Amino acid sequence: MELRPLTAISPLDGRYQSKLETLRPIVSEYGLIYYRVYVEVRWLIMLSENAQIVSGDILSTEEKSWLENITESFNVEDAQEIKNIEATTNHDVKAVEYFLQQKLKAQGALSRFIPLIHFGCTSEDINNLAYALMFKAARDKILLPAMQDVINTMKGIAKDNAAVSMLARTHGQPASPTTLGKELLNHALRLSRQRNQFAQSEILGKCNGAVGNFNAHVSAYPELDWPRISEKFVTGLGLVCNVYTTQIEPHDWVVEALHSLMRFNTILIDLNRDLWGYISLNYFSQKKVENEVGSSTMPHKVNPIDFENSEGNLGIANAIAEHFANKLPISRWQRDLSDSTVFRNLGSIFGYSQLAYQAALKGLNKLIANEDVIRNDLDQHWEVLAEAIQTVMRRYGISDAYEQLKAYTRGERLDAARINAFIDQLKIPDDAKARLQAMTPQTYTGLAVDLLEKMYP
Repeated sequence: MELRPLTAISPLDGRYQSKLETLRPIVSEYGLIYYRVYVEVRWLIMLSENAQIVSGDILSTEEKSWLENITESFNVEDAQEIKNIEATTNHDVKAVEYFLQQKLKAQGALSRFIPLIHFGCTSEDINNLAYALMFKAARDKILLPAMQDVINTMKGIAKDNAAVSMLARTHGQPASPTTLGKELLNHALRLSRQRNQFAQSEILGKCNGAVGNFNAHVSAYPELDWPRISEKFVTGLGLVCNVYTTQIEPHDWVVEALHSLMRFNTILIDLNRDLWGYISLNYFSQKKVENEVGSSTMPHKVNPIDFENSEGNLGIANAIAEHFANKLPISRWQRDLSDSTVFRNLGSIFGYSQLAYQAALKGLNKLIANEDVIRNDLDQHWEVLAEAIQTVMRRYGISDAYEQLKAYTRGERLDAARINAFIDQLKIPDDAKARLQAMTPQTYTGLAVDLLEKMYP
């Protein structure tokens, strides 16, 4: 059967193909091959510019531009050519080396540098750097901007609803009031912290040979400072150099970065569930989309499907990332290939995360706060003022303040009249009594508005 979106096994390449167009060139098999070629070419250029290695016959400016153009003009046909070579070699990295050999032979003069292609490298030198560059590009170009879009949208909704008082719920039960804006801001700031940690995660790479000791390098050029050359090369790629490794870079940085991503995703799951609940309470309604159907049998329904979609995809992303975190730091002796199999699924983590951010953003942009519903719900629960009343009573030395309010309010739904009747009989100063009687569930929000406005001066 021909591979098409309808016949793809993974929904990332099937149902959701059109939503991931920008991610595909980075994390696909094509992307991996591109980054391998990029690393091999940059390594070749560095060696060819070293007069000690090429006996003074260094790479010219024009020749360097020609080599750089291999990656700048790299396309799907080039990647397919490498795959065709791999069909013979049965080795993906060696296929890249042979591809570059053919390129240099065809150019003519550059054929003198063919012995330097993949010089001193083990396949993992190329692969770990390719995956590191893939990770960096996907993070910086795709995920971080999408995360920020979600955060910015939430902050905008929070600002618009800064003073909308609402009933808080702890253990699912009515609790002291808050504001809708402040609750959304809480989530936005949590997400922002994890996004920043994800953005700041170091991405490491290594280029030090078969078991990490520069064995082959030193045997050929013992006079050169290979650790320094390696560090210059890796940092030149925009990565942090890890000199101390076995055959593989141990992937600890991947786990560190993915844990930040997982925390962001988990907090976003928390937000999705809260918003789902608020929609269920009718605190929010959703903008209706023309011709969209909410149920195959119940025509009235407008479901919170965007937040449900986001939650589901975040769960899949985190499940794969959790396996990465548990697997990648473990290697039998100097290396085994189990990490290679796992790494090929890196794009799935990014893909499911990207889908989730898109869905959450879509859902956020459809929200309409129903202020009347929120206000009416809060007005049904004057018992939430019990906290304020007993705390003021404590100020004026009433030792059993909590117990009095517990007996009067626990499990009860009170109105303004009953609350004010309790306040009337209190033996506290008249000004304190008047302040309590002027209080309503709408105004009992503490510094919620002030705390939010500090973020939006």
